[in-house]
Amino acid sequence: MIGKGKSISHTRASMAYGWNQEKDAEVVYSKHLAGETPEQITQEFKIIQGQNAKCTNNTLSFVLSPTIEDGKKLSAKALKEITEKFLKEMKLKEYQAIGFVHRDRQHTHVHVYVNRIDFNGRAYNDSFIGKRSQQAAENVAKEMGLTTAREVQQEKLDRIKLIRFEIKQLHEKVMAEHRPQDLDQYVRLMGEKDIKVVPSINKSNRLQGFRFEFKGHSLKGSEVHRSMSGSRLLMGIGEHAGKGLVKNKDNTISLMGKAVQLSGNIAMKLAKQAIKQAIQKSAGFEIGY
Repeated sequence: MIGKGKSISHTRASMAYGWNQEKDAEVVYSKHLAGETPEQITQEFKIIQGQNAKCTNNTLSFVLSPTIEDGKKLSAKALKEITEKFLKEMKLKEYQAIGFVHRDRQHTHVHVYVNRIDFNGRAYNDSFIGKRSQQAAENVAKEMGLTTAREVQQEKLDRIKLIRFEIKQLHEKVMAEHRPQDLDQYVRLMGEKDIKVVPSINKSNRLQGFRFEFKGHSLKGSEVHRSMSGSRLLMGIGEHAGKGLVKNKDNTISLMGKAVQLSGNIAMKLAKQAIKQAIQKSAGFEIGY
């Protein structure tokens, strides 16, 4: 579960969004309030907020978002319990507050609005409220056996790691088995493996590298593996072709029937490779002689 929080001044507008019946909103929590509409609740907040004219962002807005799978299982009663525990963690249990659940789209989430001003006219300290909201939601998720934000993040990292491995494995297979002679051939062969290779070309028509789209993920070549950066990819294809891919002094290459200029960084690395190959070839002739 993820928790987000901030201080706001537009209480009525924000609360009206939370109460929007088109989103099938349902009140799951209410404390020290009698009103039944956003306007009424806002007025009740204002009565207490009038004791502290110095505080302008006088309402706290939170969003509690369980994972999609957890959200499907949570009843209104369970969501009320989550909200209560969260406000207790935030030390806001005795403040005026109201919470609405949205079950729109697939993702169940709770909007919670709390009067930042207590009944003695003191303003709640909202320092680092975003970070504190995250930690409070983390604690509640652990207590209630829900998936925590850290677990969600780790799942994403594990999934990305697997995607990177698959892309690299298929890239190496294409390079070893088919030895593509030019970029177009490489792009086509990777496409046959369900990997879309997308050139990264800036506004100056300079090729800066490649992105690899696979199973809903889009990663830069260097993010997949350093051996798949733009310059190293071009070097590998150039070696297969037995010659450099750069056609002229303008540092352009052919890509999908068009001439594309290389970025300065890639052009420099390819030039160094060409010089190195020339030296090695020259040394080989001398030894043979």
